[in-house]
Amino acid sequence: MCEQVLGIQPAGEDEKPKPRRTQADKWVLNLAAAAQFHEREGHLRVPRKHVETITVGEDGGEDQEQRDVPLKLGAWIGNQRSRAATLSPERMEQLSRVGMRWA
Repeated sequence: MCEQVLGIQPAGEDEKPKPRRTQADKWVLNLAAAAQFHEREGHLRVPRKHVETITVGEDGGEDQEQRDVPLKLGAWIGNQRSRAATLSPERMEQLSRVGMRWA
């Protein structure tokens, strides 16, 4: 009806918004950023306002396009510490492996 009455064309594939990231996807990205920071700095005492940029590949098969993603790592680390009591044992173990100090 929109096409016939208003002359509006449906959005093409390149115009559609990308799917939103799930919480699991966000966890993986932030964990990768924490590992990158720990490897570079040798610790995980991240300043609260620190932004870590990681490079990720787009979903697209063999010709994956690389892009930089800035993540607010300092805030994320602080939030994980404050939520330690409610984190799953698997997530606590993952953070401990990348050098998280809990106290």
